[in-house]
Order: sequence, then C-alpha cells, then structure tokens
Amino acid sequence: MKFMGANELRNSYLKFFESKGHLIMDSASLVPKNDKSLLLINAGMAPLKPYFTGVEQPPKKRVTTCQKCIRTGDIENVGKTSRHGTFFEMLGNFSFGDYFKGEVIPWAWEFITEVLQIPKDKLYVTIYLEDDEAFEIWKEKTDVDTSRIFRLGKEDNFWEIGVGPCGPCTEIHYDRGEGKVETVEEFLKAADEDRIVEFWNLVFTQFDRDEEGNYNKLAHPNIDTGMGLERIATIMQGVDNIFEIDTVKNILNKACKLTNTKYGEDSSKDVSLRIITDHGKSVTLLICDGVQPSNEGRGYVLRRLLRRAARHGRLLGANGIFLNEMVDTVVENYGEAYPELKEKSDYIKKIIKLEEERFNETIDSGMEILKGYIDEMVEKKEEILSGEKAFKLYDTYGFPLELTEEILEEKNLKVDLNGFNKEMKEQRERARNARGESSYMGSDESSVNKIDANIVTTFDGYGKTSLESKIIVLGTNEEFKYNLLKDEEGFIVTETTPFYAEMGGQVGDKGEIITSTGKAIVIDCKKNVGGKFVHYVKVVEGAINVNSEANLLVDSIRRNNICKNHTATHMLHEALREVLGEHVNQSGSYVGADRLRFDFTHFAALTEEELKKVEMIVNEKIMNVSSVITEEMTIQDAKNSGATCLFDDKYSELVRVVSVGDFSKELCGGTHVVNSGEIGIFKIISESGVAAGIRRIEAVTGMSALLFIDQKNEVLKEVATLLKCNEKEVVKKISAQTHEIKEKDKEISELKAKLVKGAENDILKDAVEVNGVKVVTASLKDIDGNSLRDLADKVRNKLNLGVVVLASEASGKVNLVAMATKNSLEKGIHCGKIIKEIAAVVGGGGGGRPDMAQAGGKNPQNIDKALEKAIQVVEILVK
Repeated sequence: MKFMGANELRNSYLKFFESKGHLIMDSASLVPKNDKSLLLINAGMAPLKPYFTGVEQPPKKRVTTCQKCIRTGDIENVGKTSRHGTFFEMLGNFSFGDYFKGEVIPWAWEFITEVLQIPKDKLYVTIYLEDDEAFEIWKEKTDVDTSRIFRLGKEDNFWEIGVGPCGPCTEIHYDRGEGKVETVEEFLKAADEDRIVEFWNLVFTQFDRDEEGNYNKLAHPNIDTGMGLERIATIMQGVDNIFEIDTVKNILNKACKLTNTKYGEDSSKDVSLRIITDHGKSVTLLICDGVQPSNEGRGYVLRRLLRRAARHGRLLGANGIFLNEMVDTVVENYGEAYPELKEKSDYIKKIIKLEEERFNETIDSGMEILKGYIDEMVEKKEEILSGEKAFKLYDTYGFPLELTEEILEEKNLKVDLNGFNKEMKEQRERARNARGESSYMGSDESSVNKIDANIVTTFDGYGKTSLESKIIVLGTNEEFKYNLLKDEEGFIVTETTPFYAEMGGQVGDKGEIITSTGKAIVIDCKKNVGGKFVHYVKVVEGAINVNSEANLLVDSIRRNNICKNHTATHMLHEALREVLGEHVNQSGSYVGADRLRFDFTHFAALTEEELKKVEMIVNEKIMNVSSVITEEMTIQDAKNSGATCLFDDKYSELVRVVSVGDFSKELCGGTHVVNSGEIGIFKIISESGVAAGIRRIEAVTGMSALLFIDQKNEVLKEVATLLKCNEKEVVKKISAQTHEIKEKDKEISELKAKLVKGAENDILKDAVEVNGVKVVTASLKDIDGNSLRDLADKVRNKLNLGVVVLASEASGKVNLVAMATKNSLEKGIHCGKIIKEIAAVVGGGGGGRPDMAQAGGKNPQNIDKALEKAIQVVEILVK
C-alpha cells in the first residue's frame, strides 16, 4: 500500500471510473437546487436525486463525482473525536438503470486492491444477510477470501428512507489491527472499538417500498456508492485522525500559527485547533458557494460555524481577527479540485472578516446580557439559568452555549440544558417546516413533479412571443387529467413554448393558451424539478384537452418591459464594476415587468456621488443605442472572451453569451432587447444593505422610470405650493424655515425654564412631613424629562432632609422623577423603590438609585393617584 495524498486519491478515483465508461461530473454546489428536503448537500447522491427518481434524464447513465458535503448533526463532537467533521468530500459512482451488482463489485475490488494496492488481508466485506446474489458475485468475480465476508441485518446493510426506492448494500472495511477476525461477533466488536473501519458503501437500489411495507422490484435498478475521501485518505496515509491527512493537516498547521499554539501538547487546546481547522474550511467553501451569514437557514449554519471557530480562537488567545487569514491555506489545498475558490478568495476573506468583527461586537453584548441574568439569579437566590434565556443568548447574540456554561460555572451556577435543547429542537422543527413538505427525494409531492422524464419540452421564445404546439400533459396539483374545465386551475405542458420559465432572476411570462375548445390564462411559467416547461393556468372559456393543438400567446408588452429591465441589469452590473472595482459580483437579482433588483458584493453603502456615476454610465450606454448580441459558445470560449459568469451558477458545456455593444458581456439564458436604446431611461430608486458584504440596488426603466420621475415632480410641485415659492427656491425656503423653527424652539425652551424656575417656591409650599422627612410632590404640564429632572434637583437643594417626587404630562405621556437628600437615605428613603411603585399606577415602569430615580408612563389621568401613592410608600420606608 503506497502513500497517496487526498488530491491524488480524488483524481485517481474519478479517472478509474472514467475508464469504466463513467462521465465525470463536477461537484454540485453545497446549496441544493430544487430540493426542499435539504438545507445543505450532505451526500454524494443528493444532487443526483432527479436522475434516481426519473423526473430528469441524466447526461449519461454512468456518472462519477466527488461531491462537496456539509453535515452539522454532530457538530458538538467535531474536534473531540478523530472522525467527525462538518465539511467532507464523498467519492461516488452511479448507475441510472445501467450496470448493477455484477459490474460494480468487481470494479470496487479492482480499485481497492490494484489501484490503491490495499493488502487483501486487511480487508473485510459485509453484505445484507439475505443477499445471496451479492455473495455469489463476491465469490465468483473477485478473489476475496470468502471467510472475510460477513452477513449483517437491515440496520447495517440495507438502505431505505421510508417509502420509495431502497435496497441492500455491501460495505468494504479496513482492519487497523493485527490477526484475523473469524466471526460476526468478533467483527462487530472490532468495528465498535474502531479497529475495523468502513470506508466504501455500495448501495443496490433494486426495490420500491410501498405504503403497506411491500418491497416491489424496480424495472431498472440503480447503483449508488459512497466513499468518504477523508476516511480513505487516513487509511492510505497511515494516520488515525482525519485532521492528520495531508490537506487538512496543512490547514491545522495554519491554525496553530495564527493562534500561536502547538498541536499535541494540551488535549483541550487540540480540540479548539481541530474546531478552527474544520470550521475554517467549511465556512470558506460555504461562502464560495454563495451562502451568506444570517439568522436562519443555511446562513445560520454558516454563522454558527464561523462564530464557533472564532470563539475557540479566543480560547487560545487570538482575540483579534484571524479566521480570514486561513482562507489562502484552504484555497492552496482545495483550489485544484474546486477552482472557484481561487476566483473568489478575496471576497470570501472579506465576508469572514466582516462576520468575525460583528461577532466580536455581539459577544460583548452577550456578556452584558449574561451579567444581567447572573445578577438577577443572585438576587433571587436561583442556581439554574433557564433554557429559554440561554437559547436567547445563543440564538440572538451568537453567544455559544459552552461559553455561557463556563461563565456560570465560575459563579457555581448552571444552565437548564433540557430547556435549551427543547428550544433548539423547536427551532429545527420551524426550519424544517419552512422548507415545506416533500418526498424523501426532496421534490414536492405534486403531480407537476412526477411528469415522465422522457417527455421533452423546448423553449422557442427568444425571437417570438407566439407559436402553435401540441398539449402533451395537463393536470392539477393533485393529479394528471385529460382536460381542465372552465374556472379550473392547473398546469399545461406543451411540446414547444414561447413562454419564458422563471429562472436566473427573470420572472416567468404571462399570456394565453387557446385551443379550438377553450381558452386559459397563463398565470405563470416555471420549470418543474425535472426541468420541464410548465404553464400554470386558469381556464376562462370552455375546456382545454390533452393532445390538442394550441396557440400560445405571450403578453408581449409585459415581455418587452421585462427585456428592458434584464438588459439594464447587465449594464448596471458592468457600471458597478467600473465605479466600485472588479470585486463586484452578482449575488442575486429580480427582473420583473415593473422594476429590477440587483444584489451584489460590496462592503460599504454607495455614496450619492457613486450612485449618480453608476446611473450616468448606464444612461450614456443606453443612449449610444448599442446592439444587443446573443451568441452560443462553449463555456471555455465564453470565459476566454471575457464574459462574466454569475456568482454561484453551474453551466452546461454550451452557453449563451449576451453582449451590449462593447460595454457588457455576460453568460445569460434570459430574454433581452434588440438594442440598448429600447430601454429608454434608467433610474435608481434605492440602495441598501441586505447582508454582510451584500448591497442591493432597485431601479426602473422605460415608462416606469418616466412615471417615477413624474411622481417626484408632482411631490416637488406640491411642496413648492405649500411653501409659496417656485420649485427652484424650495431648498432655500425649507432651510430658512428650519432655522426659524430652531430659533422658536430655543425661545420656547427658555420660557419653560423661566416658568420652571418660578415654580420652585410654589412646589415647596405643598410639602408634607412624614416621620421627620419632608415630602414634596407636584404635578406639572408640558415639562420634558430633562427640565423635570433639573427642577427636582433645585427643589431638593432647598430641603434640609427630604424627598421630592415630580410628575409631568407631555404629549399624552407621563414623566416621573424622584430625588432625595443624602441624609434622608439614612431614614430609609429609596427613590428607586418609590418610582417603581408609582410608575405602575400610571401604566409604566422604571427604577434607579436610592438618591435619584426616574420613569415613564402612558396613563396621565392617574398622575394624582401616583403622587398620593408616593406619600404612602415614604410612610412605609421611614417607619
């Protein structure tokens, strides 16, 4: 057995199966496409589900991949064990109704023993206990020692998830120990002790399990195999830990350098280093695939990983920003397999830096909140922090549970872990519900996603908005039908369509479908999970029948407006790159008939000057009336020509390239104007931030832009009329009036101060004495909080021993303040307690120090009762 690096292993596997007639497919994005069952891709077969279910035709019946995967179910064990990680790579070879057990078993044995040269006396095989066919193939088509084959039950060697495709599997295991394992019992014991490790699972999908639990044979059985790259790398490199294989060890070494920590000297520090290594790698690849930090969904996974890594950096003494410096090492080790890492490394580093800076701020906020919780617990003599509060710290402030536990432990306090876990479980259920109900393969359980994969639909709408075609499928959400009747809603699929299906940010077309027997309004057009063009309709006349010839008519005015906005989006993208820099990349868009929205990577709000410059560039290019040219070419030719590729899209080998003169050139499947002059005018209506490092511009074009400008002019005219000036003098007039208002406000404040000053003696006249303490109370009108506090202070200064409680009604609200002389505190006076009691009377709350406290309320009608209550509280305090 020779040493093989992880990158060499990956390449060796893919090339081996390519030699067996497999198509090497690039890894899919970590972000699932059309799959509500998954937050992130977690297995090699996950992106290939449409091929397994038959809703989409595979590019070839034999496929091999190395798939990027993220699993966070065991995140708490990452770093603590030798095998747990959040990011991993899954090697796989797949057959979609082509070869089966007789081919895949010998190939697997050939790859392991001849390519990898793993000694046969180090290998064991397990099969499903009833799978005699697999046993015979192992026996007849390989030279494995049959005494090394063990039969196991369903739990170990049968793959199924509820109803649907399932089947037995065979697993291949490596023995780290010495001597031969003779029995099933010995084998299971060795596996439990981690002496024997499984590294390749060959799944034979040959049954379809129905609702009654029957296993029906599939007409075209499939092969789905999975071998963890990290796990086989540990075997080939003679190490026991995934953190010690070459690519991961390089990242670990970087973590050591950045935290000034040596690996292998302190077990607790080693855990932190492994967490930083794993999470640093994961967040780099997640951001590369377009995931943004947020408080929900996959963005929350990213934020959690990033903050967990930052937290363990702090534990090792790295209080500054350091995680972004790990990106280059990740790119060095994974950039060969995933070249997009190299292209986006600067962007990834900026996002990580921003998020780590934000974490440093929120963790300080969390410390303040936790300190308040601890003070409250001490006061109430409680020893356990509620799970709800611990989860709020974790969820709202990004405060790690282990940090909460650690700080509480220093005070001999604990967290209600059961309560915390209950909150966490409820959040996961909310996330699952948000993804919606779906089949185990991830597609909505509706008939539209069950359309036969062999059905082909063609889009022919780039140069036309109407055509005739045959209706081949129709139905409702629940079932396929032969016809749709008047007032019925459903979907229609035709052989060819001029209707653009929603994709790439561009909305789907609307219009009409007319046959000799009826008419339907097309509400929307989308692709189903199998990539078929589907018209969502409502029948308004007669009935629409399957197999009928139909006239398909797109709303051409609406389409034309969409085209204007789509071409303008391309021009906006290029203008932003020109003004802000080459780091600008599209991260999302919406192209509708009325407006456009463009999300892009940038790290600060645009200035007014930058926005004007961008808008001017786009309008200048519009007025140049440049031709908009669309060409088809290979993806490589497109890149060589300088065409911009979208941030997280995967492209087929042949792509469309849309050019606006010599200004903009992008890969795009959408519809566009013939020349830029058709856009007419481009107007930015807003610019805002939507996530860390992501800005958003909304804009309008053509008639929508003219309407927007006209509305602005109308507002300007109304303002000019109200100010009694012409439009050119509006700013000057508002400035003059603002100055005049400030002067009058100043004058009013001065008059109020004089009134307050004169009120001191009047207030003192009504003082009462309670057990030797003078109590002054008064109700005032339209005195703000600051003035009320100043007045209370002046009244207090005229008291030898006493307390003053003042209330004021201003703008329908209540202001309360209490102040006491220092010597009155010895008598038991406590302003905080007085205010707490009387604030409740006016529908408010507050508190403060013994010598001064203030509060607010919303029931001014109860002010007199509150002041009476103040005297009663003083009587209790000074007994």
